[in-house]
Amino acid sequence: MSKLYIVPTPIGNLEDMTFRAIKVLKEVDCILAEDTRNSGKLLKHFEIGTHMQSHHMHNEHKTVEGLIKRLQAGETIALISDAGTPAISDPGFLLTRACVENNIEVECLPGATAFVPALVNSGLPNDKFVFEGFLPDKKGRQTRFLALAEEVRTMIFYVSPHKLNKTLAEFVQYFGAERTVSVSRELSKLHEETVRGTASDVLKHFETKPAKGEIVVVVGGKPSK
Repeated sequence: MSKLYIVPTPIGNLEDMTFRAIKVLKEVDCILAEDTRNSGKLLKHFEIGTHMQSHHMHNEHKTVEGLIKRLQAGETIALISDAGTPAISDPGFLLTRACVENNIEVECLPGATAFVPALVNSGLPNDKFVFEGFLPDKKGRQTRFLALAEEVRTMIFYVSPHKLNKTLAEFVQYFGAERTVSVSRELSKLHEETVRGTASDVLKHFETKPAKGEIVVVVGGKPSK
């Protein structure tokens, strides 16, 4: 039976790969990978010999139609990203939507994703939260910050290392210097670190100790008066 499997992969520690994920990747007809070179190392580690095909943000618009035809013909396909759960700030949404529209079964396996441990580690309220992913680089960035300044729920952002200090400074500008911030980097890896404090204090920390690696920033919502 044709099916698209969405398969999370480790965000750092290979021991976070699930037995079920390995089984699915060994049994499907094809694996769609964001970067076949990067994923090739993962597959080699777990002795997975399934054929891989490139599927990333630059070609997914062009490949979806062909993949749907292959699924309709009876293939089983797994989608993975470089790390974490596909479609969460990574390619995957377009293909998943197309499968749903064409009544092709989609099954997303549970597994690693960066924002969940960062949220729990933060100590901020997690009963209600907003996942923002990557903020706009230029167009719409200020507008987004102005809207988020009124957000009362905990907010989660993905931030690249070279933009962290700029983003923290913007938190101070738009949210206030005393807004609570938690920065988690290199989650599940050897140098995992979480820095918590006010926006201004966390900014000062990373101005003296530049951040490296994958980063998730969790910000407290607007305090009630």
